Amino acid sequence: MGRVSTTPRRAGVALAVLTALLVSGCSGPADRRPDPAPTSPAALAATPTPGASLPAADPAARAAALVATLADEDLVGQVLMPYAYGDAATRVSPGSAAGNQALAKVDTPAQMVEKYRLGGLILVGFSADDPTKGNQETTNVDNPKQVRALTDGLREAAGRLPARPAPFLIGTDQEYGVVTRITDGVTLLPSALAAGAAGKPELTEAAWRAAGAELAAMGINLDFAPVADVLATRSTVIGSRSYGADPKAAAGQVAGAVRGLQAAGVAATVKHFPGHGHSAADSHEGLPVLGQPRKTLETAAWPPFSAGIDAGAMAVMSAHLDVRSVDPGTAATFSHKLLTGVLRGQLGFQGVVITDGMNMPPAKRWSPGEAAVRALKAGNDLILMPPNVGQAYDGLLAALRDGSLPRARLVDAATRVLTMKFKLADRPAPELSTLGGPAHRKAAEELAAAAVTVLRGACGGGVRGPVTVTASGGRDHTRAALTEALKAAGVRVVPSGGTVVHLVGYGDGDGDLRADAAVTVAMDTPYVLAKAKSPTLLATYSSSQASMTALAGVLAGKARPGGRSPVPVTGLPATTCGA
Repeated sequence: MGRVSTTPRRAGVALAVLTALLVSGCSGPADRRPDPAPTSPAALAATPTPGASLPAADPAARAAALVATLADEDLVGQVLMPYAYGDAATRVSPGSAAGNQALAKVDTPAQMVEKYRLGGLILVGFSADDPTKGNQETTNVDNPKQVRALTDGLREAAGRLPARPAPFLIGTDQEYGVVTRITDGVTLLPSALAAGAAGKPELTEAAWRAAGAELAAMGINLDFAPVADVLATRSTVIGSRSYGADPKAAAGQVAGAVRGLQAAGVAATVKHFPGHGHSAADSHEGLPVLGQPRKTLETAAWPPFSAGIDAGAMAVMSAHLDVRSVDPGTAATFSHKLLTGVLRGQLGFQGVVITDGMNMPPAKRWSPGEAAVRALKAGNDLILMPPNVGQAYDGLLAALRDGSLPRARLVDAATRVLTMKFKLADRPAPELSTLGGPAHRKAAEELAAAAVTVLRGACGGGVRGPVTVTASGGRDHTRAALTEALKAAGVRVVPSGGTVVHLVGYGDGDGDLRADAAVTVAMDTPYVLAKAKSPTLLATYSSSQASMTALAGVLAGKARPGGRSPVPVTGLPATTCGA
């Protein structure tokens, strides 16, 4: 690896203790208030060497004690969370090995963890309708058994590092809806927008508790969810990933998702601060501008972030957004005013701040090393997906040694990360057999059923059979899922000639509608329904199996569509089913 120090770093224990005071209590409503020192400096000093037994104290004290033993290289590794190529920790294809060589000058993910003393790794991948696919260079995920084997292998590699007393972080973007990394063999929740339509945070919390248990069973302990962005624009990159256009309603949903996920032992990440839904532009392509006055953002964009913090969110993701009213011309990822002044100061967040992907265009205006240093100095604690791991690592280490990166800032960041890890420690992973179990399916189905909305037509009553199901191009799988669900609900389905139920989804427009459809169903944002001619308009906001089952119940006349559109649709009510 080169330039590897074998002696503990010289930062004093007193500095580590001070950092522990700053970060203690970074989970739960107490995040917004400083906590008393849990352990004396003498007790912390009792851990002289890396990997030695740590005091049985609170997570912040354990983190400070461990930080006091780590070399510079270990501290830098703790604040990096890259991606890697390959679906196994130690055995990869020649193509994946070549990708890892370009990314980090190693062959396998396990070698990357060990060479750069990493504190975590993100598992990546994408699906057909994924608006984030632009920065997903590869995929690590196939099925739960494979993912669990991969995460076990990564943890085995991390277990040989000096920071081994702290759990290794393995994160992914399991938002459900259009951004869902692991789709096969798991319980798929309906989208965030569907949960917003249901309007019942208790159902959201139950569904996310089930989802968290499944992530934990696969060895994932950090989820880059929920999305706290208020859908103030018709953003296609955020869209149905948001809980809706009402900041107060979205706040309740975000809090429910955070509570559910973290009850299962998986850290939640509210994102994308300071509010990607207030721009229709895509930060995977450029630097979106938020031109709203600060007061508008305080009342219309930030309440869901505050709610997530109050619910105990362990992490917040910073976004590549230019907020003109706070720090014009600077992406929030690199803005000390936004991350340290607003997020830490005004909103009181004391947990881990994680960058959005550093392989996205707004972050690539600098070299990987300089970008990592700038992000850390702005107030981020974890650098996500650097486009070159070695350059990011070397840049941080060089900046630390020449003084351009203050040691106190690196110590603070590493301590926050390790505090979060110790909060996640000692939680045994559920068995893989729990995935897709009856209780988990029930939680997803109840949320999906509460989301179905009628925006035109009678409230319930079903459709006249037989039914013919059609869909916009490329949605044969979803059409087949609805067909089977209708049959199970007792509805006769015919290939043609029946009452047409037409499905539209992510990215569809006016040209994807069908003029002769008796029923048109929006399975993503419902805006397209404004131009639909069908006498009955429904929205599920999601194409999950649970959503198709719920839709079939409504079409069969066996369930009442009780959802309300969480975003305004031109010329249509939020529902025709009353209050």
